[in-house]
Amino acid sequence: MAGLEGQRIGFLGTGAMAQALAGGLLASGTDATSLGGADPSRDARVAFAEATGAKTVAENHDLVADSDVVVLAVKPGVAVGVLEDLAGATDCRKPLWISIAAGVSLGALQRALPAGTRIVRAMPNTPALVQAGATAYCGNSLAQEEDLATAEALFRAVGYAWRAPHESLLDAVTGLSGSGPAYVFLLLEALGDAGVRMGLPREAAARLAAETVHGAAKLALESGRHPAALKDQVTSPGGTTIAGLEQLERGGVRAALYEAVAAATRRSRELGD
Repeated sequence: MAGLEGQRIGFLGTGAMAQALAGGLLASGTDATSLGGADPSRDARVAFAEATGAKTVAENHDLVADSDVVVLAVKPGVAVGVLEDLAGATDCRKPLWISIAAGVSLGALQRALPAGTRIVRAMPNTPALVQAGATAYCGNSLAQEEDLATAEALFRAVGYAWRAPHESLLDAVTGLSGSGPAYVFLLLEALGDAGVRMGLPREAAARLAAETVHGAAKLALESGRHPAALKDQVTSPGGTTIAGLEQLERGGVRAALYEAVAAATRRSRELGD
């Protein structure tokens, strides 16, 4: 895969997102022998190895020493501590570091790693688990163009990737696409329940809701048309859709989404601070 040829990629932390990224790489042609994982949990290591065929180790420094790219895929609350524990154990400046720890800033990562380390911070989302993720990423001042290309290739293996021109935008990305799947799941739940309320069998209502959201998103992406134009295409004068839209606007759905993204963005900034 362009940008990743000949690179040994190690995952520090072998949970669900690490498995998703590794699975995307395998599906894109990366050989399992180029992948590795480290995790203090034996169960997590076994699950990662069974899912990917990759070698796993218990000690983080063993993985770092054997990797050209290290993906920091641990929980945000322990990310800095994990990096500080590596100090002096191995040459952390050798590999490119790609962090997917939400809210952990480039500054915090740089302080925990040796001076001169190349770092990319990224914000993926959970649909990466089905190769339909949306990820934004940004490098520190030492990350070279080839490093950013490597990060791009990694995240394109599990969906869409966007290079943010400024790290500060990653908080807004967290509020929109990082937290966004939860907003959509809430919408799916509500649509399904509404269908049941109108007499549909629950299984049919849930499937119709999910297929409708999936189809609408696919149409928006593939047509390239503005969502407002697609909405108008469905909305006939005096018809059923305009009656439903009127209720959504009256209920403040648009304003609620604005505020949801804003609140999640603010919280991301607070966690970073």
